Amino acid sequence: MKNMLKIIAITGLCLTLLPPLLAFSDRISMDTNKQLMFVGFLAWFCAAPFWMKK
Repeated sequence: MKNMLKIIAITGLCLTLLPPLLAFSDRISMDTNKQLMFVGFLAWFCAAPFWMKK
């Protein structure tokens, strides 16, 4: 379970960091950028606290 949370959290972090780079290089639209970043934000903040706590 903890490994699955790590995968979800890291995927969310990637979805928060990569879309702005793709939008800057005109590979995706700004609307797609916003949607991907929102999904990444939700994934990161919902999954990360559970595997980072002691």
